Amino acid sequence: MNVTKKSSSAAGKGAAKRATMTDIATLAGVSQSTVSLVLNAMTGAKLSEETRQRVLRVAGELGYRLPEGRSKAAAMVAERAAAAPARDARKLLLYLVDEISTSPHPVVSVDGAKDEAWSQGALVAVFATRSRQDIESAVLAEMLVNPDLVGVIYSTIFTRQATPPAELAGVPTVMLNCYASEAGEPRFSSVVPSEVVGGYTATEYLIKAGHKRIGFINGEPWMDAAKDRFKGYRRALASADIAFDATLVREGDWQVATGYDCTVSLMKGDAPPTAIFCANDLMAVGCLEALHELGLQVPADVSVMGYDDQEIARHTRPPLSTLVLPNYEMGRLAAELLLDEASSGTPQRKRRIKVDAQLVERATVAPPKI
Repeated sequence: MNVTKKSSSAAGKGAAKRATMTDIATLAGVSQSTVSLVLNAMTGAKLSEETRQRVLRVAGELGYRLPEGRSKAAAMVAERAAAAPARDARKLLLYLVDEISTSPHPVVSVDGAKDEAWSQGALVAVFATRSRQDIESAVLAEMLVNPDLVGVIYSTIFTRQATPPAELAGVPTVMLNCYASEAGEPRFSSVVPSEVVGGYTATEYLIKAGHKRIGFINGEPWMDAAKDRFKGYRRALASADIAFDATLVREGDWQVATGYDCTVSLMKGDAPPTAIFCANDLMAVGCLEALHELGLQVPADVSVMGYDDQEIARHTRPPLSTLVLPNYEMGRLAAELLLDEASSGTPQRKRRIKVDAQLVERATVAPPKI
């Protein structure tokens, strides 16, 4: 059973819309990581006071309770701590992830899981295994005997098919950013990004701006994110009755250099694109640099679309239009789903929840020249 849920969806059954870090980041014009640092009162982070105040202001406008005082964030943390259940009433979630230090995305998912767990009186213990089975087994041997343990969030840094360890049989588990391909009823629910919808949304945005020749610079084609974003690109073209042109597609590796090289290749073609959709923001940075060196203006001559909404997207010239990868909401939903399943007392039908990305309109997309 597939369930598509937008990152701006209501949290919980029948609840009113709950503001997320994704919402705050989008309105404040900062990354989800920056929002996390501010709201968790990480005073050692190198953030300007103007940025801190902007995040706090937007959080307040979206419904966060921000007590008055010299340090609103610190006061908020103290207020939450005072309202939290006593230690002996808390539950424990185990968060297993293969890698956490090479990308900003998994850190934000952890924040989402921690915030949802805390709101329900639970704590989260996070372990990065570096894809080593011996570390994974050691963590599970230690944690599964903990009487406070409610269940496990099993996560990966890249969206992919995964096989949870045998030790999790019979343990409430939700897979995050990964999924198990099994015949019949799956053993575990999963929360993944809706990448096909994301690719469709980005391409549709360019089409609605008037573009018909849209280049696509993809990541490594063996990865789920690359395959699904490309699938969304093709579906958007088909929906608009625009014929797919393989000469407008290039395969990159998610890095700035390939974004640059692929853009040069596209623009040297006999009929270059009027817009380029890059499957992530880093390749879009290389794309912007290549267009600048070719003497082309963005978006007057060529429009550019990114994906992920990394911090760099706000600082390109012009600022990059992109999509927010909904890491925070995915982490929050994984914790919510795990706690729901663990507390039900009866076997639950397993679900795959797909979370939509949000469009961030900045300044790199405009109608094509006539």
